[in-house]
Amino acid sequence: MSADTTTHSSPGARPAVGWSLLGSELSVLFRRLRTWAMLLALAAVPLLIALAVKLSSRPVAPGRGPLFLDRITQNGLFVAVTALVVCVPLFLPLTIGVVAGDTIAGEANMGTLRYLLIAPAGRIRLLLVKYAGAVAFCFAATVTVAASGALAGVVLFPVGPVTLLSGDTISVGESVLRSLLVAGYITVSLLGLAAIGLLISTFTDVPVGAMAATIVLSVVSQVLDNLPQLDWLHPWLFSHHWLGFADLLRQPIDWTSFGANALLQAGYIAVCGALAYAKFSNKDVLS
Repeated sequence: MSADTTTHSSPGARPAVGWSLLGSELSVLFRRLRTWAMLLALAAVPLLIALAVKLSSRPVAPGRGPLFLDRITQNGLFVAVTALVVCVPLFLPLTIGVVAGDTIAGEANMGTLRYLLIAPAGRIRLLLVKYAGAVAFCFAATVTVAASGALAGVVLFPVGPVTLLSGDTISVGESVLRSLLVAGYITVSLLGLAAIGLLISTFTDVPVGAMAATIVLSVVSQVLDNLPQLDWLHPWLFSHHWLGFADLLRQPIDWTSFGANALLQAGYIAVCGALAYAKFSNKDVLS
């Protein structure tokens, strides 16, 4: 098949084709039982954390367990942040790896990729739509954890003004906004991994292999980031800033870590996107 299969259509019709393809992609993604199963599993994490703390016969000692775990009994709003901290290293990358690894390889495996390329969307637009779907899931996954944590915290623990890491106290309303900022930070953190999954997905017709490779790379990146002998490599690892949202919990907010994280993820998106197109544009699609 040629590098970019297109049909004759008016220029004005192409944006409509793109939006239609995106809508179809999101509809298929969020109607899948697998997608909802993963979101429900993520929603269960903060609930389990809250129940474990609530039913515990002794208070959590400061410094023990995940960040902010010892503050949950004082203020239920910390359940959401604690759950995000717990989910970032494994649970969120696992679900993102499943969705991103399935983007192209899943279509090839089911035999539908060839028919998608016959549409006037073309290969570039198809890659963009597939990545947009993975980005939408990144957002949905992070918001699911945060929302479930907030709900569990409000139901099981007292809620009131929050003391930040800087020692300042903010209102409940502002603390909710800070939680949303943390969720946004983590969503941005996962965009590089989604781009890596898309790239790997263009190399194979076996979605399980692409999913596994993406998840393994997320684990390897985090392991390398914890080796002091590789300090020179750490700033280049896509997982380096995953837990760097502490500055969002200070007064005033320091946006330095957010900017560094966004720049790093943008670099991975650009490089992996270019490589994905280079591979996909020359890929012979037989099914």
